Amino acid sequence: MRKALLILVLILLSGCTTGSGAVNVSNGGEFRFVAGTPDGDVIDESDRASAPDFTGVLLDGSDFDSSSLSGDIVVINFWGSWCAPCRLETPEFQRVYDEVSAEGVSFLGVNVKDDRQLAQAFFEDNNISYPSVFDPRGEIALAFRDYPANAIPSTIILDRDGRVAAVYVSVVEDEELRRVVDTLVAQG
Repeated sequence: MRKALLILVLILLSGCTTGSGAVNVSNGGEFRFVAGTPDGDVIDESDRASAPDFTGVLLDGSDFDSSSLSGDIVVINFWGSWCAPCRLETPEFQRVYDEVSAEGVSFLGVNVKDDRQLAQAFFEDNNISYPSVFDPRGEIALAFRDYPANAIPSTIILDRDGRVAAVYVSVVEDEELRRVVDTLVAQG
C-alpha cells in the first residue's frame, strides 16, 4: 500500500496524466486549469477562454511580449533541460514547427526551473529555431491561473484569437501536436 501511494505521488509530481478531463472556463472568461484535453481534442470554440498576456526575456537575452504572437496559432511548451521527457519532445516540436510555421503557427518555449547556460546549450545542440523565454521561477506558468507550474513538460495551444484551445500536462507526440494544429488551422 505504501509503495503504491509513493508511486502515485511520483506520477502526479512528474506531470503525467491520462489525458482525460477538460478546461473549466466557467469563471468569468478567465483561463482556469482543471485537466488536460483528451488526445486529438480541442476545446469547443464557444468554450475557449483568453490566455493571459505576459512578457519575459528570451534565452538569447532579447525582450519578449506575448502580443507579438497576436493572430497566430501558438504552441506554448513549458520545458526544462533537466527534464528527460522534454529532451525527447522538444526536437519533435521543432519538426512540427518546421512543417507549419508558414501557416501562421508560432511556437514558444518557456524554460522553467533551469540554468540559462544549460537551456541555451540544449537549444543549440538540438538546432531548435523557435524562441524560448527563460523563466527560472515559473512566473509565466503562474500567469495561467491554476496552471500546474510544476508539471513539466506541459503544453498550451492557443487559437488565432489568443484563446486556450488545448492543454497537455504530459509529453505531446508529434502526430498528436500536428493533429491539433491542423484542426486549428482549418478553423481559420
